[in-house]
Amino acid sequence: MCKVAIIQYSMYGHILKMAEAVAEGVREVAGCEAIIKRVPETLSDEVLGMMGALEAQKGMAHIPVATVNDLAEADAVIFGTPTRFGNMCGQMRQFLDASGGLWVKGTLIGKPASVFCSSATQHGGQESTILSFHTTLLHQGMIVIGLPYSFAGQMGFSEVTGCSPYGASTIAGGQGERMPSENELAGARFQGAHVARIALKLKG
Repeated sequence: MCKVAIIQYSMYGHILKMAEAVAEGVREVAGCEAIIKRVPETLSDEVLGMMGALEAQKGMAHIPVATVNDLAEADAVIFGTPTRFGNMCGQMRQFLDASGGLWVKGTLIGKPASVFCSSATQHGGQESTILSFHTTLLHQGMIVIGLPYSFAGQMGFSEVTGCSPYGASTIAGGQGERMPSENELAGARFQGAHVARIALKLKG
């Protein structure tokens, strides 16, 4: 069985929704399993409450918390993060900063990896978030996989939508009022299946 870990952080639920679509795509590929986990929270309940995220966080408490060992045990890893000023969120950064032991051993070299994200606005840094995330993956020696143009949903202009050749993405809205559209979820499913097929070939 080819094991694809989906390691994500979701503050209000948008990234988790995308992660579930990514997992659906992985499971479309025979011989592949998807495991969704969340990186540890770094903010206190008080701060989360002030941000209006505490109830959403409680609703996602059933998602297992990831450790860096999950990166080592997976055959491929797909990361999901909200955008913070054009970069990954602090929670994801702290999680990856703890993976130095894997770097020393070269554990992740040759392992497929991919990234999806969200931002509040249409031009809120989705592409820069994914591209800057790639830097860490390349330092770990991972094989970076994007969202190819064979996903035709990123070619249209009839609606406001996320997704680019770098990875699936969604626009959350300034108040988090917009959940992923069907096109964005389709991009996430496509990305999950694409990564799974590559991981399966490399494992075989």
